[in-house]
Amino acid sequence: MTIEVSYHETVSKLQEFAQFARGPFDRPEWYALLEQGGFHPVIVVGRSSHRIAALPLMAAGHGLTSLAYWFSFAWRPLGRDDELVDEILTAMAKDLRSHASAITLAPLPDEDGSASRLEQAFRKADWAVFREQPDENHVLHVDGRSFAEYWASRPGPMRTTLKRKAKKVDVEILTHFDERAWAEYRIVYRNSWKPAEERADILEAFARMEGGAGRIRLGIARAEGVPVAAQFWTVENGTAYIHKLAHTEAAKPLSAGTTLSAALFEHAIDIDGVELIDFGTGSDAYKRDWVETVRPRFRLECYDWRKPRGWMRIAKAMARRLARGNSRR
Repeated sequence: MTIEVSYHETVSKLQEFAQFARGPFDRPEWYALLEQGGFHPVIVVGRSSHRIAALPLMAAGHGLTSLAYWFSFAWRPLGRDDELVDEILTAMAKDLRSHASAITLAPLPDEDGSASRLEQAFRKADWAVFREQPDENHVLHVDGRSFAEYWASRPGPMRTTLKRKAKKVDVEILTHFDERAWAEYRIVYRNSWKPAEERADILEAFARMEGGAGRIRLGIARAEGVPVAAQFWTVENGTAYIHKLAHTEAAKPLSAGTTLSAALFEHAIDIDGVELIDFGTGSDAYKRDWVETVRPRFRLECYDWRKPRGWMRIAKAMARRLARGNSRR
């Protein structure tokens, strides 16, 4: 099978891969937001007479890394999941040796086989590959339950909190982008425990894009008319994604965050009819109260052992692996 590998410095090439998008962070529009936000894409495309595949990458130091942002839930190759595409991925990995001595791929899911397929491709292409699990993803499989059935299975303190505090705030859930509500979201976030948003412009552009497509679920909780909690979700293809949530420190006694979360879970389950609620990445303990399944998120560090620049990185990666092994003993 003849495979052609090409490189592109703009994400426009990804338009032909729109059919393979499984979620918000696979779509060409998302990658376009990153490019418009100042990221410098390196789009690697592999093509045979039967299949196409793409690796959306960007320059990073002396190597390449996934074209992603820190609130991306997942990054994966674009294309079909079959042996013909696996051959293309291997050819792409081999060709990449002439373009970079180090490649980092993350955050990789493996419930769909992405991490394992890429690891196999880069190993076959004779890279030194190190696989780590630096993060995790929390999800809820609804399994046909109504919100009432789901809520009955939550921890007792959560249910008691909602029963006691729900009437202390008013909740509004919007299914379109609203300037006033987004301004309230920014106020809540600024007065919350969370650090300042590094690239609020990218997040807002993403929210506007999702709002225009009818996918946004923007929740605001107010106490006596003052916004005290805010959440930004999106819904598509049977999945609800929880992107951002915050509550003001001053309003913590109101448990407005719990009330707003419950309202959005109810909306997603009973009105949107989702099958999965994705709480994103991070090991925050509170997520385990809301969702029931934890999925790993992997990072692949790939080094070309033929190049001197890769030797030190391989040594450091091996030292980290050895240190982790010793810490488990």
